[in-house]
This record gives sequence, structure tokens and C-alpha cells, in this order.
Amino acid sequence: MYAAGISTPRLDLLPLRVSHAAEMTEVLSDPALHTFIGGSPLSPAALRVRYERLVAGCPDTSASWCNRVLRERAESRLVGTVQATATGEVAEIAWVVGTPWQGRGLASAAVARAAGLIPTDEEQDGERRWRLPLPR
Repeated sequence: MYAAGISTPRLDLLPLRVSHAAEMTEVLSDPALHTFIGGSPLSPAALRVRYERLVAGCPDTSASWCNRVLRERAESRLVGTVQATATGEVAEIAWVVGTPWQGRGLASAAVARAAGLIPTDEEQDGERRWRLPLPR
């Protein structure tokens, strides 16, 4: 279980809580955002149910979930999510930043490159896959 948060001068990366659903409903409310992430904006009640499932943890015991919310410190508000699913030596990471906070370098291709990830020619659900080459 990954209980600790991480802080930078600009952001707090906090463990997802069911109570985040109300504020995150607004963050994820732009229909244009869902052009890229799929689906449509959820109601506060539907997002709460989704967060209850995520907070309960991965039902597959061979995998592990790490779900976080991004809180921008300057505005002291939630602005997005980061999710990781780890299975053995493979981890898939996804991030979503609300439309008003995009383009600020909070979770973007520039951040992925800075973390050592490289883009591939593969796409999954309309999104570019990135990989982190590991030393052998």
C-alpha cells in the first residue's frame, strides 16, 4: 500500500480519497477533456462510486494500484489525477489534468521526458504509449 504523499514546490501528490470526488467532479467536468480520456463527465455520486472502488484496491492480487490526486499548491485545489498499475516488473501510468490547468507542465509529455520515458509508435485507447528503458 502506498499511503504517503509526495510534495514539490508546486504540487502535492496525495493518496486518493473518496472525499475527493466532489472537488474532482468539477476538475473533470469539461466534455472536451473526455475526447482524450474517453467517456463523459461523471456526476458527483458516480465519481464517488468510482473512487470507492479505486480506494478499495485492485481485486487482482497479482497487480497493485496506486491512485493519487494532484493538488496545486498556489491555488490550494485539486487539478488532476495520477494512476499507476503495477504487475510484476511492468507498471502502467496514466495522468489526467483538468482543462484549466493544462499547459502548465503539471503532467505532460515534457514531464514524461524529464522522468526518462520515451514515446513509442504504439497507441492504446487513442493515447501514445511511453516506455522507460531499464538497465539490464
